[in-house]
Amino acid sequence: MDLKQLHTFRILTQTLSFSQTAIMLNYAQSTVSAQIQALEKELGVTLFDRLGKQVMLTNAGQRLLHYAERLLDLAGEAKDMVADAETPMGTLTVTAPETLCTYRIPAVLRTFRQRYPQVQLIFRPRPEVNLTRPLRGGYMDIAFVIDQPVYAPELCIKPLLTETILLVAYPAHPLAAATAVGPADLQADPILLTESTCGYRLLFEKTISEAGVRLHTMMEFHSVEAIKQCAMVGLGVAFLPEVAIAAELAQGRLVPLNWVGPTFQLVTQVIWHKDKWLSPAIHAFLQVVYAMMKAAPKDRQGG
Repeated sequence: MDLKQLHTFRILTQTLSFSQTAIMLNYAQSTVSAQIQALEKELGVTLFDRLGKQVMLTNAGQRLLHYAERLLDLAGEAKDMVADAETPMGTLTVTAPETLCTYRIPAVLRTFRQRYPQVQLIFRPRPEVNLTRPLRGGYMDIAFVIDQPVYAPELCIKPLLTETILLVAYPAHPLAAATAVGPADLQADPILLTESTCGYRLLFEKTISEAGVRLHTMMEFHSVEAIKQCAMVGLGVAFLPEVAIAAELAQGRLVPLNWVGPTFQLVTQVIWHKDKWLSPAIHAFLQVVYAMMKAAPKDRQGG
């Protein structure tokens, strides 16, 4: 089996779109179709069902994916080892949620690129609800999360920074002048929140629920910047990491509420699969991360 075909196959299992796969690989769409058809002909099976514009992985495709992931991962390791066992090179794929993409990771990426220009760095800014499969399958090498401490037997986890999450509003908001704000005080105004899978939104909802309070209006956004802008014009109370609103707080465009409930804190963590071979590129990237994000001294692996 051709490794290029397997790589195309693996990307297509993620996108389930021939056009998106072509864009990601910088191929013509006809090239993607031809590679998949050649792979199906060689194996004598149908790997994808094409139902109009919808593409679905077949049972045969599911079985092949497991082996494709192993073959591609092994091929990548062999290439790095044969090329130079010491010099960082090859491809490194990293992912992180929006908050970290915007406020924590850019300086790390810049420093890494300056030090190791031979490494092709692929950055995918997206949250991952379940990191196990993409880390195991090689869709990504390193993942960052901002969440409560993660425990999983198949993952290596390094806690990096404690992140404080704040309730903030524009200075003229009625709650901005309150000497104490508790869960019940949030019932009157809209609460501006990130998407439902976000770690700090889940922390907020858990805290409010445990207080026995039911909020009347919650507005969901997919952009931290949109939440900040809406809060600054008085649309409601925002719940955001301090690092994301540091400039607005310093400029007085947002103010923290005098929250008297439980402290909202999460941890920025870097994660990789425990069976992942740490190539020179991955090792070098982690060293930059630890130096710039003041990592805790010990890894946490499993639970």
